Amino acid sequence: MTTKDDVSNENLDKMQANLQRVEALTERLMLAISGRKAVNPTLSGPGTELYAQAAVNYWAEMVENPKRIYEHQLEYWGKSVQHFVAAQEAFATEGFKAPADHTGDDKRFGNPLWQTHPYFNFVKQQYLINSDAIRKAVDDVEDMDPKDKRRLNYFSEQIIAMMAPSNFLGTNPDALERAVQTEGESLVRGLENLVADMEANDGELLVKLCDESAFELGRNVATSEGSVVFRNEMLELIQYKAATEEVHKTPLLIFPPWINKFYILDLKAENSLIKWITEQGYTLFVVSWRNPGRAQGIWGMEDYIETGFKEAIRVTKEITGEKQVNAVGYCIAGTTLHLTLADMKAKGDTSVKSATFFTALTDFGEQGEFTPFLQDDFVDGIEEEVADYGVLRSVIMSRTMSFLRSNDLVYGPAIKSYMMGETPPAFDLLFWNGDATNLPGKMVMEYLRGLCQKNAFVGEGYELLGERLHVRDVEIPLFAVTCETDHIAAWRDCYRGFGMTGAKDKTFVVSQSGHIAGVVNPPSKKKYGHYTNEELPEAAADWWEGATFHEGSWWPRWEGWLGKRSGTMIPARELGGNGYEPLCAAPGTYVKLKPEV
Repeated sequence: MTTKDDVSNENLDKMQANLQRVEALTERLMLAISGRKAVNPTLSGPGTELYAQAAVNYWAEMVENPKRIYEHQLEYWGKSVQHFVAAQEAFATEGFKAPADHTGDDKRFGNPLWQTHPYFNFVKQQYLINSDAIRKAVDDVEDMDPKDKRRLNYFSEQIIAMMAPSNFLGTNPDALERAVQTEGESLVRGLENLVADMEANDGELLVKLCDESAFELGRNVATSEGSVVFRNEMLELIQYKAATEEVHKTPLLIFPPWINKFYILDLKAENSLIKWITEQGYTLFVVSWRNPGRAQGIWGMEDYIETGFKEAIRVTKEITGEKQVNAVGYCIAGTTLHLTLADMKAKGDTSVKSATFFTALTDFGEQGEFTPFLQDDFVDGIEEEVADYGVLRSVIMSRTMSFLRSNDLVYGPAIKSYMMGETPPAFDLLFWNGDATNLPGKMVMEYLRGLCQKNAFVGEGYELLGERLHVRDVEIPLFAVTCETDHIAAWRDCYRGFGMTGAKDKTFVVSQSGHIAGVVNPPSKKKYGHYTNEELPEAAADWWEGATFHEGSWWPRWEGWLGKRSGTMIPARELGGNGYEPLCAAPGTYVKLKPEV
């Protein structure tokens, strides 16, 4: 028979064991923090000038239009007092019960206690009142430069998101309930997760979104059969095994972005664009970029064009014995493919027969959600960062991209991992997302200064390789795929630059969903549709007005376009040939490289 003393002793033993684990974890945490590589403070937020300017303009608005400012202040005071009185009255007359709650749905506050418990309900409602007051105060700031106002909005929203009561243990009922249920074990596991994440990122806090141990490249992701048939200091060229007895004569060459790894196009068989292309009868080559370290920080845009794009095109032609290839560029690789094609036009090189672009920007006049990070103070901070490390470290890129969706990619996962003690999910897309890369310092600054800030490629021309390159120089047949809810390369911005090309034969498609899901959209899923319009009016709004919606993936539509530009059918090719023998099996070695910085 178990006695109260037995239970008490058991609980005491558990507590002592947990305290010992906490002590050991604390030592590891301090060690990880001490090894942290400093991040330029400019990359953590705007300079004080932005807030100072906002304060000056807010005061000026108060002097010129005090009525509106006072109305907003009194509204905030009134709501706060009324909220307090309502809570007191409910408690006095109805016992332990929350006041009426008319706030909308918010997944951060999904636990029923946010509605029914007076304490949690009061904290939640006051937070929402405070959030609304901050937004109105920012809105009251007048006469600011539009870019500065956009930055003020962004950073104020970051403050609002950070201060949510769900982010703190004492005001998160889910975390408190879990701690009680597990006798504190969840908090210890959470601390273990926190320490592990900081150790994995050199003392920088970057929340792990996925259980990385569940995946292995070549085993359950990036499994399409093929071989590396060429390697230089910048890339590995992978040729994939034909899945049909005959293939189109003209080979297809895909350039993925070097901001992430190529296998987003080959996560698993069911959604692999790489596998699907081989099943349609194409000889497919895909570039796998090297993850650069300090020694590769000197690579610039010219290097990516000459050593990367042109070299891959040359080798693909030599292996297949063809004079031309069809090329695909995704995201930044699509931007660079445009530059490469403009340079080829200037030099009389006709090696590329047609080009397809996935979510590729060329006109950076509208900077969208990246506006806060493309102004001089932030770019100056990046310049200092790359001067110190030679590269823009992957942790900086990951952190920046995550805070564009902070509730979903920072605070939500942090709550589950650090306060609830949960193991991150085994999700292949998140595994890929966490497999980030460094960016060469020289290339980063050329891209940010010349393309993003000066917008030279669609303006005065971008000087590279002894040429002044302009998007209008791109004249071969073009196919562009963009995504309706893409927050990285907004489809309207992609459309604007696409319309400036000199091509007579060009097709523009908008897929449903975002930057990844809109592209990785296999026909078998029957999930996202797409929009087309044979006309290409100057304004994106006019294109959209005349567009037709089609159920299902854009992949078959693109393949129909591509097939007409890929020549006759010939017997399927073997891997390698003409002096290029397979070096190793796909996905190769560069995709696994994690360089020291």
